[in-house]
Formats: sequence, C-alpha cells, structure tokens
Amino acid sequence: MVKPKGLAIIAVGGNALILSPDKQSIHDQYKAVAQTVHHIAEMIANGWNVIITHGSGPQVGFILRRSELAIGEVAPVPMDYADADIQGAVGYMFARALHNEFQKRGLKKRAAALVTQVLVNRNDPAFANPTKPIGPQLDEQTAKQRAAEQGWTIVEDAGRGWRRAVPSPAPQAIVELEQISLLANAGTVVIACGGGGIPVYEDETGAHQGAEAVVDKDFASSLLARDLNADLFLVSTAVEQVAINFNKPEQEWLDTLNVAKAEALLAENQFDPGSMGPKVEAMIDYLKNGGTCGIITDPPNISRALEGKTGTRFIP
Repeated sequence: MVKPKGLAIIAVGGNALILSPDKQSIHDQYKAVAQTVHHIAEMIANGWNVIITHGSGPQVGFILRRSELAIGEVAPVPMDYADADIQGAVGYMFARALHNEFQKRGLKKRAAALVTQVLVNRNDPAFANPTKPIGPQLDEQTAKQRAAEQGWTIVEDAGRGWRRAVPSPAPQAIVELEQISLLANAGTVVIACGGGGIPVYEDETGAHQGAEAVVDKDFASSLLARDLNADLFLVSTAVEQVAINFNKPEQEWLDTLNVAKAEALLAENQFDPGSMGPKVEAMIDYLKNGGTCGIITDPPNISRALEGKTGTRFIP
C-alpha cells in the first residue's frame, strides 16, 4: 500500500509542449504531453494526489493566427474563446495521455479536464500594457511586418525571437474552485486552469463577461495551490534548475531559494520577465500565503527533484 503524500499542483508550460521549431504540429505536441505525463504518473504511483495546470502561450497564438488568415471566410475567434479552445484541446491531450499511462501501469486512476474560468479586474492596468508573449517565435523583420499589418504589440522573448504580446491581467479568483476541489478529493487527476484560465470579469449586474487577454498560468496555478492548501507547488519547465546570470559565463545553478533571497534576486532583474520571472514570483506568492514547498525543474527530473537530488527547491 502506497502511503499518501499529499496534494500537488503541477504547472506545465505551454512552451514545454513545443519541442523544437520543426515540431509544432498537434501530434508533436501530444508526444510532448505524453512524455511529461510519464513523469507525472510516477508521482501519482508514489502516492501524490495531483492537479495539472498548463500554459497556452504558443497554442493560443496559433489559434488567433489561423483566425486572422481565415478572416475572409469565417468570423474571427475572440481571445477568450481561443483560451477556451486551448483548454479543450490540450486538456484532451493530457486526459488521453494520463489514461494510457495509467493503463500501462495498472493504476486504477481517472483523469478529467475541466474548463476553468478565472476572475480578473476589468480595470487591471495590464489591459493597457500588453506584455504576455503568445504564438510562435518570429524573426524581428517578420514580427514587425505582422505588427504593422495586424496592429499587434510585439516583444523580444528572452532571446528566443519576437512574439505578439497581449494583456495579462492578474487572476483574482478561480470560478470553478469548488468543482476542482470536489474532483481532486474524490481521487480524480484534474486538468484545470488551462492556459491560466479563461479570463472573465464582472459587469455592473454581476454577470461574467469574457476578457480579451491571456492570464499567466504560473500566477493562476499559484492561486489554485494557495486556495486548495496544496502541499507542493511544482512548475515543470524547460530547464532542470533555476539559474542566476543565465546564459552568461558566470551562470550559477540554484539548489534552494528562500522567499527573501528569491525576492532579492527578482529585484536585481536576475529572472527574465518573459520566462523565469513569473515562475519565481508565483513561487513567492504561494509561500508567502501559507505554502510549504515549491519546486522548479524539467519533466525528466521530476522524480529526482522530489528526492532532493536536483531542481530548485523554494522554501518559506
């Protein structure tokens, strides 16, 4: 009998589903999901109760780009509906990959993907300052050409190319929190808050309206971990550990960070605001609001990170 370990929120980056520029198809993304799920299933087999969240930066950009190219034939897709499309498609990938992995391992577990809305403030200043990179990385000339044609805001994305930027308001509350909790407490592996959740705001009557934005999945995942009193908040990303002076000769990998040190390094701009910065901020928010342990690592090293052999561990 495997001893229960507790509740873990695992946030998987949308960029982690794009293995390389020549592997961006739906089938390629499913293969990346299946590889990540293999390592998550090891956690589940060892007694962890798991909720999976995922990003959607590249994928929601693909949907919006297809919509732009087809504008003469079909009505365009609003951004909140593109967020919902991604929750369904990527949620399906995770649910199918989990079922197949459970079947191979003989685990009597079930997975369910839940369309999740996240409440944002309609007056959030982020709506006037688009910063969230979406879609593929482009060369500077192509990005500037599309910006001129489509009215995009573009940003340079952590040395990986140029991308479209959209508003990214802070998540205030998870609308389907109770449903997520009920499913998780029943032993279901829940896929929730996909793409950071579909951003909605309350109008004057209290009704929810969709917002043209993409919520950062790290902040939404941190909020979910805090609201559910998760025992572990794990961010699965493209690197084995967090580093300071990243990609410089004096680069240094970090084994452990407490809140004070993490805040100091953030203040020194050690973490790129388009990549590692939000992950570290999300960890700090989780720990300052009652969280006990956070880990950032890549999928193949999840088990080793849980054993303290790699990854960057965040502590209060």
